[in-house]
Amino acid sequence: MNDSPGWATPGSPSDGQGPEGDRPAAPPASPPAADAKWSATQPPPGQWSSPAEGRTPTPPAAPAPQQQTGWGSYGSGPQQQPGTPYGAPYAQPGGWGGPPAAAKPGVIPLRPLGLGEILDGAVSTLRGHWRPVLAVSLVVAALSEIALLFVQRATMGSAVITTDRTPSAAETSKLLGDTALLYGAEYYLEILGLFLVTAVLAPVVSHAVLGRPSTLPATLRAVRPLAPRLAGLIALLLLGALAAAVLPVLPGILAGSAGLAVLGVPVAMVLLAWFYVTFVLAPPALMLERGSVTDALKRSAKLVRGSWWRIFGISLLTWLLRGITSAIIVMPFAAVALFLAPGGLGSLLDGSATTGWAFLIITAIGSVVAATVTLPMQTGVTTLLYVDQRIRREALDLELARAAGQDGGGPVTGG
Repeated sequence: MNDSPGWATPGSPSDGQGPEGDRPAAPPASPPAADAKWSATQPPPGQWSSPAEGRTPTPPAAPAPQQQTGWGSYGSGPQQQPGTPYGAPYAQPGGWGGPPAAAKPGVIPLRPLGLGEILDGAVSTLRGHWRPVLAVSLVVAALSEIALLFVQRATMGSAVITTDRTPSAAETSKLLGDTALLYGAEYYLEILGLFLVTAVLAPVVSHAVLGRPSTLPATLRAVRPLAPRLAGLIALLLLGALAAAVLPVLPGILAGSAGLAVLGVPVAMVLLAWFYVTFVLAPPALMLERGSVTDALKRSAKLVRGSWWRIFGISLLTWLLRGITSAIIVMPFAAVALFLAPGGLGSLLDGSATTGWAFLIITAIGSVVAATVTLPMQTGVTTLLYVDQRIRREALDLELARAAGQDGGGPVTGG
């Protein structure tokens, strides 16, 4: 007998009902009579029971495949392995038993993307198309820092701490107003730079997705016809962000109540976050779909709908990574500026160092370098989020595969 452990072999004396010890032994069959009629074809010994007298036995059925231990049954082919989850046998990408691998002509695979693939695609775009990317981000970062430099110079005078007397109410109010003006200018210049660089570099990212080269002249030629619409879109986005920040604190300002104005600050932050995430995909939508300003705003709101928290989380994480990287880059420049500032560490503590042109210019140079390197990462993530949302909602991956000449969807690496 050839019973496998725990399973009955088809055709065994147990007949699929368990081991022999699980049921009473059958009485021995009497020898067949001499005149009994038997079939000429007999099963092998040990695989059948003695038939009743005068009855032709039925040949045994073909043995069923023996089941493997693990989560479900697996075949013996190279594509299936024990240990894979039940109902989902292991298969090599593109092999038999699984979907074909997504085409990857450029920096991302043409399928719905994960967080790591979006970040890697943004970094790969910067690395593979660094000439147009760094040129655009350098110009925008330099213009933003020059504007911020004059705002700092105008507002930092009230930040000097005087120890000989207590500041008056007017001085305190001026300090709070200048601080709000400085941080507001820094925030809106940051938003302006993000929207502008995202729009200008959207064609570069689209070429990187298809594995095609990009040059700065070609990028500028693609942007030039849409420049008026781009200016209108950025103006509307800045006005909307300004309204989201001012309207919640406006009642407190009009009433002259600092407490009421402070209560409106959390509401303003929530509105700013909602506004930014809802319309963050409008710049790439305008540049890649080449529609009107209102069409771009509607497209962004439509693509974000249902995925607001996902886009918010990815954008916030990218912003944090960019902030950490920028701080690391700026630190050496700030140390040099502090060393050259008159008064040294003491001037930094009382605020007088921040009012000098030497300190402001050196730190501004560090900020320009940091923004040049990190700004394309944020804008690349935004454009890839636009591509990812269209792949998830509109099967854009099929159109991109055709555009890249990979209709078959083979695993091609490029870019």
